Amino acid sequence: MNLEQLLDRLKMEHLQVSLDTLCEHASKADLNYREFLEQALSQEWGGRHQRGFESRLKQARLPWVKTLEQFDFSFQPSIDKKTVRELSGLGFVERSENVVLLGPPGVGKTHLAVALAVKAAEACHRVLFMSLDRLVSTLIKARQENRLDRQLQQLTYPRVLVLDEIGYLPMTREEASLFFRLVNRRYERASIILTSNKSFTDWGEVFGDQVIATAILDRLLHHSTTLNIKGESYRLKDKRKAGLIAVNTAKVDTDNPNPEEETAAIN
Repeated sequence: MNLEQLLDRLKMEHLQVSLDTLCEHASKADLNYREFLEQALSQEWGGRHQRGFESRLKQARLPWVKTLEQFDFSFQPSIDKKTVRELSGLGFVERSENVVLLGPPGVGKTHLAVALAVKAAEACHRVLFMSLDRLVSTLIKARQENRLDRQLQQLTYPRVLVLDEIGYLPMTREEASLFFRLVNRRYERASIILTSNKSFTDWGEVFGDQVIATAILDRLLHHSTTLNIKGESYRLKDKRKAGLIAVNTAKVDTDNPNPEEETAAIN
């Protein structure tokens, strides 16, 4: 069996494609056998990792791919870069903790959520992105078709579940109950990254039930990191500079140094 056949049998397609280039480089660099083998296997591993990463991104259903390096921290100085840097290390994923991003529209909540999801996908974690509207419709349809438990189990598999746009539309008590069941199912098992334009004290209104809202917050915040983002919309900054839109000095009150106090406040 020749080398090409061996590579084919071992399914080393990435090494197979670049083998001639690697051999030429090894000859010019006068690599020993061990160094050449290390480079060859690194080439194969790199190709496999990239293919797996691209597959996980496709399965994640992200609205777009954004990275932390692309985020303009200078435009949102209220964000603690140290905290974001710690989150990018993905320790919260290993510990099955949550991340809650609060702030008015346009301040970068979804960008940060997606960027953390991309980091998780790079680290070989399974990721899924869902807007609240899509999540609720998915759960309601599953209940109507008598497969709710199976659907909830499927939504527990991703190590990171990104839930976007919590609070933009009020929920019925039935929808809030379904949302609670999902949060409860993932509690201490897998991570949720959640974005919302509402402060915790407003969640009773968002979920249409103070008791359910308290139960949801209790589980979300027990093991979590909360980032409160205050500032103007990044999307509208150029129009404001041009004087086309008046500067909005009113900000969503999401400043809460003690989440436990806010949880208690809606009881």
